Amino acid sequence: MAKKSKLTRVAASIGGAFGKADRKAHKVVEASSVAKEELLAISKQVGALKRQLEKTTKRLKRALN
Repeated sequence: MAKKSKLTRVAASIGGAFGKADRKAHKVVEASSVAKEELLAISKQVGALKRQLEKTTKRLKRALN
């Protein structure tokens, strides 16, 4: 079997590094999309809690007056 040239070995090394970076990028994109969904859900919960607090404050003010 013929010995691989230095160019072939370097190309394989570069390809491996590129593949590793590509996998990492895909993981980051997936994680960011999950984080975005979680952030949206949390903001909805905060909005609901804010409305609930406003209603409670209004009832409390009426009860105290």
